[in-house]
Amino acid sequence: MRRSQGYNYQPVPQSAPSSSRVDALEEENERMAEELKGKIGALKTLTIDIGNEVRYQDRLLSGLDDDMESTSGVLKNTMGRVLRLGKGGHRNYMCYMFLFVLGILLLLYVVLKMR
Repeated sequence: MRRSQGYNYQPVPQSAPSSSRVDALEEENERMAEELKGKIGALKTLTIDIGNEVRYQDRLLSGLDDDMESTSGVLKNTMGRVLRLGKGGHRNYMCYMFLFVLGILLLLYVVLKMR
């Protein structure tokens, strides 16, 4: 056994890093910090642009919602009128409408045939 023979192990102390190595690491850190600042700036700009686009799209959607509400009101009024007309007992309106559409189709046929 070695211990019994007086063997003492002592680790070799590591030498302090040289100043050139420290300077190189500091330069590397500064370069990487500058790159990070550039990327953060680009992300900030992108985030601001996204926020502006979201606000613009929100305004468009609000306008579309208002338009749909007004269109819904007009459609509801028109359907009410059509229902009143249908309940009115004027059965001849459908016949007149059919004859009108038939006349328009006949007129289109004649005009297209003459070309």
